[in-house]
Amino acid sequence: MLANRFSEVFRQEHRDIRNALFTLAQAFQDLDRDRISATIEEIAELTGPHFRYEEEALYPALVEIFGEAYVEKLLSDHDRAIGTAEALSELAAKEHLDWHDSQRATDFVRSILPHVSDCEGLSIMVETFPDTQIQKVLDVRETCSREGLDLLEWATKVRRRPYESVQADSMAAESRETDWCIPGA
Repeated sequence: MLANRFSEVFRQEHRDIRNALFTLAQAFQDLDRDRISATIEEIAELTGPHFRYEEEALYPALVEIFGEAYVEKLLSDHDRAIGTAEALSELAAKEHLDWHDSQRATDFVRSILPHVSDCEGLSIMVETFPDTQIQKVLDVRETCSREGLDLLEWATKVRRRPYESVQADSMAAESRETDWCIPGA
């Protein structure tokens, strides 16, 4: 069944993004520059094609089910995620990283995670689509994956919708001295 194939692919993509976000937060906690850079690159490579096919094929198909207001919320979540990814890259490029930077990065990652989990549930709505519509989404996904634009490249060169810029120092790190745990880390 085509809906099951879509759900498997979609769920795995969200797992991969979730896991990479957890790894990024832990890398910032460890102040591990090499792992931070590699993970930011991995996240950009995962999310570029993923966000693109969601916006080009999946979200327009969901308007009929959810209405334009909810699809606009999904798009706004992408706007914030793109701006946050840019801020994480800016933070990672700082000459000296400290505890406050790791806390800001943690806050940034936490701000993205709800979209990852909320978006995962969309696959049960795709089950209601006719097979032709599901195939169209999968075809657009394949094209986006093949083109392989990373998140910021896609957002600045292809995407026509502006996104929200987020400054690396705009989210105040909570002033607590306790460490937090990342599941599976």
